[in-house]
Amino acid sequence: MARILLVEDDKAIAAGIEYSLLQEGFSAVLCHDFRTAQKLLDQDLDQFDLCLFDLSLPDGSGYDLCDLVKKRSNIPVIFLTVIDDEVNVVMGLDMGADDYITKPFRIRELISRIKSVMRRYSPEGQVRDRVEIGDIQINVREGKVYKMGAEIILTALEYRLLLVFANHIGQVLSRSQILEQIWDVAGDFVNDNTLTVYIKRLRGKLEDDPKNPILIKTVRGLGYKVGD
Repeated sequence: MARILLVEDDKAIAAGIEYSLLQEGFSAVLCHDFRTAQKLLDQDLDQFDLCLFDLSLPDGSGYDLCDLVKKRSNIPVIFLTVIDDEVNVVMGLDMGADDYITKPFRIRELISRIKSVMRRYSPEGQVRDRVEIGDIQINVREGKVYKMGAEIILTALEYRLLLVFANHIGQVLSRSQILEQIWDVAGDFVNDNTLTVYIKRLRGKLEDDPKNPILIKTVRGLGYKVGD
């Protein structure tokens, strides 16, 4: 039974989410403020399989809780928030969050996203420990990327995008297939423009000539392909 830490200061919303999680077979631990959640995470972070963090808490921020988790563990994090502008979405994903859902949301959508994120963290959803694509080496265990021995610094979202390609070497992936594996396909904030920006940023860091990419190739009318 997966154990989920839910941090939400609105007690009515929190109670509804907690009930739904229990109905779906999850175990839920509920906190209403930053300090209580921080104490639980400090005591035993590894007791949790996933975290749901409200961004706006009375005594702190879900961003800070996410940072605390991601510095010490690979536990997935989903943000809950009323903020829906793209700047905050990208900032949350860049710092390591795995998904982002804007209030008000349907409980079924939230459950779907939780299951989608947890599938990506299951053994079946992981790529092997070390992947090589041309002169790019990915050390999955350490979460690091190298080009000809020199480390390339990627944001969390750029790294997850690269892992999608690494797990489908030689396959043509449509834009929708890529988005489904980065975020839940139902996410309102997901759009082609966002993906285009991150493909461009990834090419800029990995390709010798980003304007003429040979690593992440565009397959006109179909999507993208990495490797032969």
